Amino acid sequence: MIVILTADIINSRKVVSKKWMDDLKTLFQPFGKSPNDWEIYRGDEFQMEIKNPEDAFLIAFQIKAFFRSIHLDVRISLGFGDKTYKARKITESNGSAFIRSGELFETLKKQKLNLAVNSGNEAFDEEVNLMLKLSLSFMDNWLQQSAEFVLVAIQNPTLSQEEIGVKLGINQAAVSRRQKRSNYELVQQLENYFRKKVQTLEA
Repeated sequence: MIVILTADIINSRKVVSKKWMDDLKTLFQPFGKSPNDWEIYRGDEFQMEIKNPEDAFLIAFQIKAFFRSIHLDVRISLGFGDKTYKARKITESNGSAFIRSGELFETLKKQKLNLAVNSGNEAFDEEVNLMLKLSLSFMDNWLQQSAEFVLVAIQNPTLSQEEIGVKLGINQAAVSRRQKRSNYELVQQLENYFRKKVQTLEA
């Protein structure tokens, strides 16, 4: 089982793309090579294959935090399933993960949702999407500073608040405030719960 992440940037014209495009590509580098594992197309849409389904939320939250940190937002669908046809470009590959991701993506705007999953398992999707909906009530409102903290914290899970402060150029007390404002502990709890939950999906 793999996960296909399909996304578009909300109001992408608000910020000149050359300001974020290189940083976005840098963010994607640990997740594979373009255009085989991920591809940015039409200027503000992208698709990515997540080989380990347990990592899906961790990657989606990083992408979310990245865009919130530059005053933008992103709409993401996560489709779980298989890959039956592998092309040179991910956008030309196929399988149930691609179909589920694409079908869900088409409905996100109408649902006014910025992040959701489609695994083909109704009970799993209902539970996980409800949790995501509740979490998005604060994640959609992350301010730049909170989002910057979340991105650094996810990418550097072993760092202390002092060490994160060095990376952000702020003191430990400011890091603590940002951690609280971002509801980062809840983000971690959701991410950990999702990891366990996905194992039942694979079983």
